[in-house]
Amino acid sequence: MSVAELRVGLIGLGMMGRHHARVIREVDGLMLAAVADAAGDPHGIADGMPVLGGVRELIDEGIDMAVCAVPTGMHEEVGLALAEAGVHTLIEKPIAHSVEAGTRLVEAFAVNGVVGAVGHIERYNPALQSLRERMAAGELGEIYQIATRRQGPFPARIADVGVVKDLATHDIDLTAWLAQSEYARVSAQVTTRSGRPHEDMVAATGRLANGIITNHLVNWLSPMKERVTVVTGEKGAFVADTLAADLTFYANGVITTEWDSVANFRGVSEGNVTRFALQKREPLRVEHERFRDAVLGSANDVVTMQEGLNTLRTAEQLLSSSTAGAAV
Repeated sequence: MSVAELRVGLIGLGMMGRHHARVIREVDGLMLAAVADAAGDPHGIADGMPVLGGVRELIDEGIDMAVCAVPTGMHEEVGLALAEAGVHTLIEKPIAHSVEAGTRLVEAFAVNGVVGAVGHIERYNPALQSLRERMAAGELGEIYQIATRRQGPFPARIADVGVVKDLATHDIDLTAWLAQSEYARVSAQVTTRSGRPHEDMVAATGRLANGIITNHLVNWLSPMKERVTVVTGEKGAFVADTLAADLTFYANGVITTEWDSVANFRGVSEGNVTRFALQKREPLRVEHERFRDAVLGSANDVVTMQEGLNTLRTAEQLLSSSTAGAAV
């Protein structure tokens, strides 16, 4: 199959669907062949194409791959239909509304031999891509901690899950990916302050299988928008601001501090600060290029269905911990 032959179907024409449609039309080798949404096309995504009613009609258009951007509660139904039809599919995160549903999706894509991926888009942020390479190259030495802050106003488009499954799954996935290690233990506190049925704030701590400790502050209750990842190790700390796609390194000092009271208090001294110049490509575009390449068999740098399921399982364990009042 040549690159030019990939016909893409998009189901779900909401806020994320709008961005997917734009990028699909821009990426070489992809052609937006059909769109579907039972609720219509509020953003004018179709641009003259018929708006189909559901996934069966989308499949009947003879598509090679699909993007599933419907609400989380519909991921299982739509994903299973696409897998059984032999359509390679990128499913927006989280993989599904429950671990059981996610497990069925993982199995269906494996049994039918089609490529499935989950849209944990933060992996394709230039700052985090560079950070992972530098961590793997040993630039921090031993890694001690990965801490994230992801907060901002409530997005009206989210109605069927809380902040843990919607926003915190970004941090769970990127942390395990950066460290190349899964979570072994988590503990969380959540609260609901906005009058909605799901939690809108979480403070979580954890430990990965390789011993790195983690901390995540995530909420929909802040008037300021913040997306920050801090990785601390024996040689200093990296700070990734994924809103600006900036990466900064704060090195431990090599000059002895002569002011004894300051030296004793700080433990390590301040060294050089370096802000890296990065090529800043749109993460969603990179995500689509990587998925295209996976479908063509030329590369496999995607968030696999199994990885998406692992992330969802950790999210559910955070919620279980918050309910039980104990670590899981």
